[in-house]
Amino acid sequence: MRIVNQLDEAYQLFRAERIDRKKCGLVPTMGALHEGHLRLVERARAECDFLAVSIFVNAMQFNDKGDHERYPRTVQADLDLLAAKGVDMVILPTDQEMHPEPIQFQVVPSGLSEVLEGASRPGHFAGVATVVMKLFHVLSEGLAYFGEKDFQQLAIIKRMVVEFHLPISVIGVAIVREADGLAMSSRNMLLSKEERAAAPALHDSIEVLRRGYASGERRVESLVQQAKTELAKEPLFKVDYLCVVNPATLDLLEFAEDNSRILVAANIGLVRLIDNSVVGAIDAQK
Repeated sequence: MRIVNQLDEAYQLFRAERIDRKKCGLVPTMGALHEGHLRLVERARAECDFLAVSIFVNAMQFNDKGDHERYPRTVQADLDLLAAKGVDMVILPTDQEMHPEPIQFQVVPSGLSEVLEGASRPGHFAGVATVVMKLFHVLSEGLAYFGEKDFQQLAIIKRMVVEFHLPISVIGVAIVREADGLAMSSRNMLLSKEERAAAPALHDSIEVLRRGYASGERRVESLVQQAKTELAKEPLFKVDYLCVVNPATLDLLEFAEDNSRILVAANIGLVRLIDNSVVGAIDAQK
């Protein structure tokens, strides 16, 4: 496994592999890898001839400097996991390499980025889109894999690829959950013992909404109220949003359908957790 710190070197390695007609893949991460990340890697490894994983904790997408400083960093453990999965290259740039100062250019999305996470975290998706665009330039052509846990992020990146006519296929991979239903996230390791015990309530609220839909209720207002009532049983959570949206536009819905998407975000202590699920289909991730 080759560890590369320079983006130009990574670009040249991808280019050399494409000349040999190899299918190239990229899994962008911020490190602190867990089983959810490894599922992305496994999917990509099965579909690509040459696979790279990037590890970069992107300060531009953090609204809170303290949140950026607290974000877990486990680089050596991450490298060991990736080597065991047969990754060909790890892109491990410094802040200065990724964002040469002074920073004067950003990719600033609109529309999809202005609601939900975008409304609560101004500038977050500009930070995400900017670093992903740089990584996509390094990849140039191929496949890129993202987890569905960050559903809004995935929608924005897919739209960015369309609008900039990038020759990259963006592939979403299903959420991986702990045995108690909590969506796997690098932030989970920041939870205290008490917070970790309470955290599955986020997914429980989603399941309450889904059960309400399965029983025949279609009015989103009623379904969301049922879910919020469930989540309110756990006083450690401070809910930001809990809603049902059109999966393509993220528009709020009045009536739910099978493929509508439940999105929820809440803070527990200093940790922000997000989760989502389709409304009607069987949750194969449980």
